[in-house]
Amino acid sequence: MTRTARRTHRTHRMPQVAGAVAVALLALSACSSSDDSSSAKSDASASDSASASDKLSGEVIVFAAASLKESFTTLGKEFEEAHPGTKVTFNFGGSDTLAASITSGAPADVFASASPKTMKIVTDAGDASGTPATFVRNQLAIATLPGNPDKIASLKDLTNPDLKVVLCDKTVPCGAAAQKALEASKLELTPVSYEEDVKSALNKVVLKEADASVVYKTDVKAADDKVQGVDFPESAKAVNDYPITLLEESENVDTSKAFIALVQSAEGQKVLAEAGFLKP
Repeated sequence: MTRTARRTHRTHRMPQVAGAVAVALLALSACSSSDDSSSAKSDASASDSASASDKLSGEVIVFAAASLKESFTTLGKEFEEAHPGTKVTFNFGGSDTLAASITSGAPADVFASASPKTMKIVTDAGDASGTPATFVRNQLAIATLPGNPDKIASLKDLTNPDLKVVLCDKTVPCGAAAQKALEASKLELTPVSYEEDVKSALNKVVLKEADASVVYKTDVKAADDKVQGVDFPESAKAVNDYPITLLEESENVDTSKAFIALVQSAEGQKVLAEAGFLKP
């Protein structure tokens, strides 16, 4: 965001002095003084302008995949503390829904998707500024009820008709990844419901409305003891890359770029790794 420094020029009036020599000397002195003062004010103004341009401020609106909620919320707080005067506002949800909102004109500065496919919706519409960069990866896991009372040990176990299993909708990255893992295992699974995003799928198990759900490892970790996670080897064939980009219509470019830089920094990667994300 361009900021324009405004300079105020002041005019000094010279007093009338008797004698031609005195007038000339006083005029010369005043001119020299005015030039020095003007130069000093100009330098100070330029310095203030540079300082203002370096200082981040304003709001950054980040549209991010639901699975990023915990780690991005942490990074948002860190960013605001490091840059007083800034505010990071998040909109978490299914990546496909977020992409559709962006292409429909929803105000946003940054988009972090859970898959390249949903990011492509935004880039194809010309709404991304530059080339999106992968900043983390994520892998699936099975979330079961605490203690795993149904003794679920594999993806195949989820095909048991006596189990209530929930999946993410096939249009969102976690659902597409689950479908890919099932196809790789040559398994067919009919869930009791398809959910709009990974948090909704996980919540069905947390509320004991389902016996199990296929979600991300990061979501199992975030739920702590509310669910129990079960790893399965087929998940290695359905790992999702997470790309992030500045959006073309961003109204706070410098601050938005700084937030993206934090996500990609060593500190940002540490927060994401602690949440269970894999390196890009």
